[in-house]
Amino acid sequence: MKLSGVTQLQQRTRRVHRAWVVAAVAFVTLIGAAGFRSVPSVLIDPLHAEFGWARGTIGAAVSINLVLFGLISPFAAALMDRLGMRRVVAWALTLVAAGSGLTIFMTASWQLQLLWGVLVGVGTGSMSMAFVATVTGRWFVHRRGLVSGILTAAGATGQLVFLPLVASLATEYGWRTASIVVALAALAVVPLVVLFLHDHPSDVGTTAYGGEAEISAAPVTGSSAARALRTLRDAARTRTFWLLAGGFAICGASTNGLVGTHFVTAAHDHGMPHTTAASLLALVGIFDVAGTILSGWLTDRVNPRVLLGAYYTLRGLSLMILPSLFAPGVEPSMWVFIIFYGLDWIATVPPTVALCREKFGDAAPIAFGWVFASHQVGAALAAFGAGLTRDLQGSYDLAWLVAGGLCVLAAVMSIAVPRHRVPGNTALTRSA
Repeated sequence: MKLSGVTQLQQRTRRVHRAWVVAAVAFVTLIGAAGFRSVPSVLIDPLHAEFGWARGTIGAAVSINLVLFGLISPFAAALMDRLGMRRVVAWALTLVAAGSGLTIFMTASWQLQLLWGVLVGVGTGSMSMAFVATVTGRWFVHRRGLVSGILTAAGATGQLVFLPLVASLATEYGWRTASIVVALAALAVVPLVVLFLHDHPSDVGTTAYGGEAEISAAPVTGSSAARALRTLRDAARTRTFWLLAGGFAICGASTNGLVGTHFVTAAHDHGMPHTTAASLLALVGIFDVAGTILSGWLTDRVNPRVLLGAYYTLRGLSLMILPSLFAPGVEPSMWVFIIFYGLDWIATVPPTVALCREKFGDAAPIAFGWVFASHQVGAALAAFGAGLTRDLQGSYDLAWLVAGGLCVLAAVMSIAVPRHRVPGNTALTRSA
């Protein structure tokens, strides 16, 4: 019997597992979160020109943003277990919109630190990499590494979309216009989250992708903050946690904190226009999409410790040679750096998530949230330290060399992460 067109369409729709719809909405959300967080890197000079604030002062606001972006992550993961991803993410987007939109009225540096630092930091931190671990842990059994890579790549895509746009808006129409665009973009994502970001497969009568049976989510009670802190207490008793957290702190220092925040200004110091430098940083995002997805695919097949060791070593070497590559124009050697560094930018996330899941089981999203917090503490220290180095020495050269050396140390720490034979064990309690 020949099926009608409507029936055929329904069957094709049913063949698309609901997990991929959730992953798609998470991808869009993470694009926004990364774009919103990266905006201050192209506003340093405009804010300095208008208000006369030192770059170190502006860098302090970026540092607050970076610290909260990480520190909020484990608490947000615990809150998602109690209230659901949908509620937490929708409120986080609203907070980002408020923080960005209100900056057009600021007149003092403390207001910059409150708005871009605190409000946007808390909002974007609630949609950070622990959100990736939560989505993949709940909705995927098969292809977890690959999906982790795809969702992590959303961060690079957000940078790709927002940085050139914001740089152009800030140059042509002023930084206030750029802030308004960010606020409107954050609000535009809220309806997608409310309609399609389902909390658990059982909520819509299905199973996780690759799962064999429908499992209803166990209710979580008690304080989310207490649960996040209890998970930190238990994780901190393990060698694995400290090795991953130390390596990820260096990861944050060498990416978001240093390159993500100061690359545009450093390039401009050598005569390169802001828009050109921002476009180069956006190209890092293009190649990072490919690199991170490939890293996710490799994580399903290769020892994550080996991957992390290789990623950190190659990143360190590339940062050590970066000071010699800056010029008023874009030389071929800089193109090589952008491609090479882009492929490595956040390729570290999928193997780090896999190692957290291997050790900490069901508590992995919260444990990874704390590991990610160390990433942002490292980023914050680098954002402030590199700005201070620039103010005192008139150059970023020392910052690039120190970051390169630290990356080699991170490679050693990653290879030293102990092996755990039973990946499915729940090493940390999931109960409240």
